[in-house]
Amino acid sequence: MGAQQIVRGGEVTIRDLSKSFTLNRASLSVLQSLSLNIRAGESLAIVGPSGCGKTTLLRVLAGLEAPDRGEVLIDGRRVQGVGTERAIIFQEPRLLPWLTVLGNVSFALETRGIPAPQAQVRARHQIRLVGLAEFETAYPRQLSGGMAQRVGIARALAVDPEILLLDEPFGALDAMTRITMQDELARLWRERQVTLILVTHDLEEAIFLADRVLIMPREKAAAPRVIDIALPHPRDRAEARFVAMRRLLMAEFGLH
Repeated sequence: MGAQQIVRGGEVTIRDLSKSFTLNRASLSVLQSLSLNIRAGESLAIVGPSGCGKTTLLRVLAGLEAPDRGEVLIDGRRVQGVGTERAIIFQEPRLLPWLTVLGNVSFALETRGIPAPQAQVRARHQIRLVGLAEFETAYPRQLSGGMAQRVGIARALAVDPEILLLDEPFGALDAMTRITMQDELARLWRERQVTLILVTHDLEEAIFLADRVLIMPREKAAAPRVIDIALPHPRDRAEARFVAMRRLLMAEFGLH
């Protein structure tokens, strides 16, 4: 009898989700009656114009914002605030400047009650995975933008989340570093089998990383659309089907 495959959790169900904010004493609707199911282990990219609600949706999924109406379920349990099964990575890695690379990653584990020696062992493993083993003793000020973001990813993965939420994580990086980091994230996603939910303004990044793309409309009356990215992993940006999918997504936004 063969070894059983470990099935991780991380299924996300969004039901009739609505969220609004008050701006100049007027109510501004950001999300309206959004429903979507995200499979465990799936990679979903969220794209759309500025102000369409991408980041608000991610913050609701993270438990950092409460919806006005509707609910988010993770493996059938309603989200109420932040939870240990989720980790979020922002555009800025938000490292603690007085701690080394090792200190930043192990600190995330120690705050969850893991003893310091064990936390450092786990932290070193994650730091090796993101290719920074030689920089364990470096401080954030000594790192490039791409290296600092690698530390942020290592810190998020160290707590072994079922769901990894990313808010334009590579938006501040130069083009070459961004491509390298996209390759790295794709590799880690395949190896760790986490559910990946990514907000991005980069359509090529969405195609490279996602199984499906959720397109958020500018007009609040319009319904969001979901497009399947039926391309095998790992993906080749120069392959004809990849280029065709990029044209299709660009056309969704009136681009050519």
